[in-house]
Amino acid sequence: MSPEPPVPSGGGAALELLVHGVGGATPQEMLADPYTVRITGDETAAIHRRPDDEEAESHPERYEDGPVPEAYCWSNLTSGNGARALWLLLLPFMVVNLAHWMRPATNGLARTQRLYGVFVRLLALTLTVLLTAGACEVALDLVAWQCAGSAGCAEDRAWLGFLSAAREGWWAQPGRRLALAALVPALLVALLWYLSNRTWSAYEAQRPPTDSVPGGSLPEPGPEAGDDATDATDACEGPVRGTAGESARRTAKVRPALGRPGFWYGRRLVARLRAAHTAAGFLTVAGAITGATARHDRGASSAVREGGGWLLQSTLVVGALVVLWVVCSRGRSERRRDGTLDNAVINRLPAASLALLGLSVLYAAWSRPEWVSAGTLPGAITFPVLVLAQGVLVIALAAAALVLHRRAPHARIALLGLGGPAVAMLACALAGVMTGGVAQRVGDWLDGSGTPGMGEGSIVGPPVLLSWQAAVIPVLLVLLLVPVVLLAVRTMRTARRLAPVVEAEYGSREEKVTPDSVRTRRIAGARARAELTDAAPWLVGLVSGATLLLGVGAVLGAWLSGDVPGRAAEGGPALVQSVADTAQALGSWLIGLGFILFVTWGRRAYRDPSARRTIGILWDVGTFWPRASHPFAPPCYAERAVPDLTWRMASWTARTGGRLVISGHSQGSVLAAAAVWQLPEGTRHRVALLTYGSPLERLYGRWFPAYFGAGPLSDLGREVHCWRNLWRATDPIGGPVRLGADGDAPAVDRGPLKDPLAYGRTERRPLPEPILGHSEYQADPAFAVERAALLDRLPPALPAQRDGAATDRGAPESPRSQGSSGRSSA
Repeated sequence: MSPEPPVPSGGGAALELLVHGVGGATPQEMLADPYTVRITGDETAAIHRRPDDEEAESHPERYEDGPVPEAYCWSNLTSGNGARALWLLLLPFMVVNLAHWMRPATNGLARTQRLYGVFVRLLALTLTVLLTAGACEVALDLVAWQCAGSAGCAEDRAWLGFLSAAREGWWAQPGRRLALAALVPALLVALLWYLSNRTWSAYEAQRPPTDSVPGGSLPEPGPEAGDDATDATDACEGPVRGTAGESARRTAKVRPALGRPGFWYGRRLVARLRAAHTAAGFLTVAGAITGATARHDRGASSAVREGGGWLLQSTLVVGALVVLWVVCSRGRSERRRDGTLDNAVINRLPAASLALLGLSVLYAAWSRPEWVSAGTLPGAITFPVLVLAQGVLVIALAAAALVLHRRAPHARIALLGLGGPAVAMLACALAGVMTGGVAQRVGDWLDGSGTPGMGEGSIVGPPVLLSWQAAVIPVLLVLLLVPVVLLAVRTMRTARRLAPVVEAEYGSREEKVTPDSVRTRRIAGARARAELTDAAPWLVGLVSGATLLLGVGAVLGAWLSGDVPGRAAEGGPALVQSVADTAQALGSWLIGLGFILFVTWGRRAYRDPSARRTIGILWDVGTFWPRASHPFAPPCYAERAVPDLTWRMASWTARTGGRLVISGHSQGSVLAAAAVWQLPEGTRHRVALLTYGSPLERLYGRWFPAYFGAGPLSDLGREVHCWRNLWRATDPIGGPVRLGADGDAPAVDRGPLKDPLAYGRTERRPLPEPILGHSEYQADPAFAVERAALLDRLPPALPAQRDGAATDRGAPESPRSQGSSGRSSA
């Protein structure tokens, strides 16, 4: 049993706002009470209390000696039924969106920062085109062009009989088959638009707290370099000119990015990007149809058809240039809440591209009795061009990241500032595996017992490049075995090194400790495995680098040989030929198997809480950030959760004048910090922050230095009244925030805490204590001690608001405003 928690000294009503972490928790678990009531919110996210505390605001005098516990439950924002696992199919879009937020922290270099954002948005656009091109490959090339054009393939599939060229029906002509098959990728693009538009209405288009937020006005921050088109050279608002503008810019108070009013309001940008990406998808489908048809017409005798083909292709090129202009011309605007939308030209871009697609369908359906489909669909150059463009953009992004990092280097930044380019490369690899995997599986299915590309079946198969990309996957897996083995060896050596440290540590705290080699190995092993998190950046960098090099090799192999790896190796040494055949066949199956396992595990993660806690941290990190580069990424739950918490804290302090501790575990600590940044200044100085198992510095600070690096976290530590962070050496996710003492205030970190609480059996703990790692921080006696200390250090409740004042605009100044650090003892 834990000791009785200390009782804070009387200072008025106090609120403890609990925010759970990854995997979620029920209100009953958070409040340690089987009966709870929802006091505000809905089924998606809500605040709960114990029944006895339901009317705490009306009777703050009853809570002079202890806090009112509240639980904010937000797990339904990121989980739910198994159908939501379909969002995992959009994982590449989410990953490339992360690259935008991984920009290195720097001072100045606004032009380079804007270029960084442009490169990420262009990479995101290539992923949309790649996904659409993959759908076109399956529907147009493999099914409508190759299988329907082959009597042997079409005869075995009754559902394809009406398209068969052997039957000489109306649909037998290749152009008409392509026109009908174009419905599949067009419907996919329409589905993506629908999902993005629906989530946009529910998230980005919902206005966040305005200047009427309880507790005072939200400050309008001054300009800060780093946001696309938001600093002094804003592409839409124009530069700040004249001495008055320069003076205002020098004297304006610069707020951290997460504290800006427009940070959680991406209505305009997501709508703009959605229009561009939807248009790009429709134009890709139209280009696939028109390219094949126009190539045939250039050798025909009809000048009308040839001229129509040139005109339609030229129009598609103009449409593509417009899409590029829309994507490159404007990024995020965070200094203010931009509630406007773009002009009609951009809003009508999807409709115009859909009209071009309709014209392409009509053009392809024109009667051409002499046209016969053979080989692969003309226009297979699409995939090599996309892969090369992605490689160039990743290299350009890496160059921009290095320039930014060199201006303000920091030892804790992941991969020396190259985290964004590395993650962007992984997004491209994921997209390639998913699209190539589907194409390879469909090709194997249609080809029967033959291997696609080897000339053994009735169809040619997917483009050569996709076969080369599949063949390099076994090579990549073999290369990954080396760092995995090295990490395993290092972990075992670290565990052996920590074993005597563990015995000495517990021996100094507990009397008569008898060493137990099994118990020691378990504790030391837990600590050693927790340290693997700090090696993750270099593993990600190694995978990204190997993926880039192997991708270049696949492009060169496909270009130089013009054949699949098995055919290209014919005539060479027997060993080389055997390796090529094995890699091609094994890679094709691995792609298909990986795609199936990916969807299966994703569905299990949504339905099984234990599985969700295992892999949920990666998903919650990805969906924490707003959609800044890809509009089809899963929606950002923080755009609902952060305003919820901001309003809750501001409304409590406004109604009661009481003290408040926001207590966040794991991902909940990130939400808590983001909400505190959004508070009005007067309210922010009256709030205490308690974090435990927090990835604020260990994960977010290293990978997202411009938003959670050393500078922003130091500012947060100065702006809240007091902050305490608890961590364990056995925790693979949470860690210290590395903020030292500030004046009279102690250091923020307390840890590492004991885990387990006892080495062996004791009179107080007669049963073995578990190794808790990332869970159950509230069961540690240090939690109650630190919470009481934070409440004790907060200033007493404001007398005017104890009597029911609605706001604190006329309240006495906080200790901060009187010149103190705001973190000294009460």
